[in-house]
Formats: sequence, C-alpha cells, structure tokens
Amino acid sequence: MWQENDDKLVREFRFKDFGEAFTFMTRVAMIAEKMNHHPTWYNVYNYVRIELSTHDAGNKITEKDYRLARAIDEFLQ
Repeated sequence: MWQENDDKLVREFRFKDFGEAFTFMTRVAMIAEKMNHHPTWYNVYNYVRIELSTHDAGNKITEKDYRLARAIDEFLQ
C-alpha cells in the first residue's frame, strides 16, 4: 500500500530473493522510462523501497506520481 510521507508516495516491497527484486526493478524502470518519470529507490537483497515525488514541482507529490504508482500496482496484479 502506498503511503504519503514527507511529500513522497512511499511503498516497500519484499521478494523471494535478489533476482526477483531486480526483475521487479527492471520492469518498473521500463514503465518509468515510458512515462518519463523516474523513482527514487533503494534496494538491499530482496528489499525494494520506492519513493515518488515530482522534482520539477519542488519535490511534491503530483498526478505523475499517482499515475506511476498505479502503473506499478497494475503490473504487480
């Protein structure tokens, strides 16, 4: 579930292993590239944390962030 925290949409993910986490990140990267809206993220082994905010809007949450979050959620279903 996405949460608003410090002007960011934030969600954490845990996967079976690093390969699964990296595959997820690769797919999210392709979605983000198509949308021209790139996340801030952190990865350690099977853990991925994504933070979404719009840099051009002063690092605030905008509709771009909600659209990318929805696209990530749809990909996971």
